[in-house]
Amino acid sequence: MNELEIYRGRFAAELPLPFADGGIRAGFPSPAEGGIDRTLDFNRELVPHPAATFYARVMGVSMVGAGIDEGDIIVVDRSLQPRNNDIVVAVINGEFSMKYLDLTNRARGEIWLRPANDSFPPIKVTPEDDFAVWGVVTKVIKNLR
Repeated sequence: MNELEIYRGRFAAELPLPFADGGIRAGFPSPAEGGIDRTLDFNRELVPHPAATFYARVMGVSMVGAGIDEGDIIVVDRSLQPRNNDIVVAVINGEFSMKYLDLTNRARGEIWLRPANDSFPPIKVTPEDDFAVWGVVTKVIKNLR
């Protein structure tokens, strides 16, 4: 079930890259407005909590319905309190898994980990399971080519 390779980031250096401040339209084309004159630092944009942030490369296809494909890189923040329907990295019985966290029936003592691919069954977390939410997925970095 280990669906992730987890890495610690290096956040000491800045990574300023050219930034199209006016945005890029995904509909009808528009004339260029002043070009690109600002920069964006990916470390600051992707990582608000450096000491608690990790990257992971996705292995497997259980979250394709959420737009997370095999080979994508996810940004995981361990400082965030998980909420219902967050995509989380969980540790269950010693193995990492990324799923939606379903706390809908928590009052009845039920916690579920739900995939975003109908080919995979949801996982009911039982009292016998060694379970913890390891972190909350905050960003997905995709390769398009």
